[in-house]
Amino acid sequence: MTAPQRLTDRKREAIVAAAIAEFRDNGFEVTSMDKIAATAGVSKRTVYNHFPSKEELFTEILHKLWASSVAQLDVNYCSQQPLRDQLRVLLQAKMKMMSDANFLDLARVAIAATIHSPERAQDIVNRLSEREEGFTLWVRAAQEDGRLKPVDPCFAAHQVQSLLKAFAFWPQSTLGQPTLDAATQANVIESAMDLFLAGYEIATCPR
Repeated sequence: MTAPQRLTDRKREAIVAAAIAEFRDNGFEVTSMDKIAATAGVSKRTVYNHFPSKEELFTEILHKLWASSVAQLDVNYCSQQPLRDQLRVLLQAKMKMMSDANFLDLARVAIAATIHSPERAQDIVNRLSEREEGFTLWVRAAQEDGRLKPVDPCFAAHQVQSLLKAFAFWPQSTLGQPTLDAATQANVIESAMDLFLAGYEIATCPR
């Protein structure tokens, strides 16, 4: 009973991978379901059995993109550890995700498609934006513990992550620049932490 299901899962993954490759190389509008089927090595009927339309395929790609983003940042706040040490773990996870070739491929597809047809992705982006990422939860927990200033936690989380994206995501996903080397990644992370903690950490008196 399980073997056919595994085959179905493999075919679905092959279809998604083929769609990512075709959308990335040729664009959403030009790519046909026939071409996706040929690239995936399955019949057109199989493609439609899994995804009724290209829009459904695009939605699946966005789900994978955002799901990987959220999963990477699932780190719980700890009141006994220095904020800097915890923040470093979060930013290192974010940097690792943005340096992954598969993630960048997904991002390029999503960016290109939404530029040409923003309404195509608007619904899923709205729904996903309502979910709290691990980073936002971490900021909120640190605020409740009296260690970060009471600013909007979503804003603060987005702000510090944007410091990384400016160097390690947007140039790579939109301009085709190479991923940062390890030393540059570490420098970007340390600088982002300096700015974040200087602006939001509440100074405490030595015990």
